[in-house]
Amino acid sequence: MQRNMGERRFGHVNWMGLQTLALRETRRFLAVWTQTLAAPLITAGLFLTVFTLAIGPSRGPVMGVDFVAFLAPGILMMTVIQNAFANTSSSIVISKVQGNIVDTLMPPLSSAELVAGFLAGGAARGLIVAMIIALALWLTLGLVPANPLWLLTVSLIGACMLGAMGIVAGILSNKFDQIAAITNFVVTPLSFLSGTFYSLESLPGWLQTISHLNPVFYLIDGARYGYLGVSDSNPVLGLTVITVTTAALSALAWNWFRTGFRLKP
Repeated sequence: MQRNMGERRFGHVNWMGLQTLALRETRRFLAVWTQTLAAPLITAGLFLTVFTLAIGPSRGPVMGVDFVAFLAPGILMMTVIQNAFANTSSSIVISKVQGNIVDTLMPPLSSAELVAGFLAGGAARGLIVAMIIALALWLTLGLVPANPLWLLTVSLIGACMLGAMGIVAGILSNKFDQIAAITNFVVTPLSFLSGTFYSLESLPGWLQTISHLNPVFYLIDGARYGYLGVSDSNPVLGLTVITVTTAALSALAWNWFRTGFRLKP
């Protein structure tokens, strides 16, 4: 045991500990799959149905594609990132409220391993939700991704980005109403005001500029490019923005785990 801990301190990864944390985070949401996997599918279906019935008949093509097809990738990505955020943030907040966060901090896991373990759970939940919704879109609408590898890459980075944001939010919050406030006033507005239900072409110039400052916009736009081959911005620029944002949020989470910010009494 001492040898393994010494190796870890010299830069070797504690693979067993990392795997254990990742499996814990994955099994945590699989144990309540009706809430974490089935519910997002129903919510996505309701969004698509309501917008299609309310606006679809009177709305022509958007960016050269059918309105329903335009909506689908945005709703998929919005669902992915909301679930990735919920997975990591709820895990940390529940541990803090129950007083057992020490059980996560005490094992011989470095700060980077803690971040990676939590992100693995968030990314797994996000990607499983993405696959379920993608299957449903194929079965109901016949939609098949035009660039599947791009869609997979953007979905993975998006899940990690919001998973890292969830870690940061979970560390900041000490009770459930605080994490609910972050969800309602930060995550939800970023998701809804990111071009999920509209193209930036329909916005005034100043709103387009503001939208380009929202990193979630590039996730939605990237998913749309992966599915339909069309986008509001340069896909490579979008991939760069979301990668840098994910790295920055992960670095912040790593630093807070390292220093024990709002984690240690």
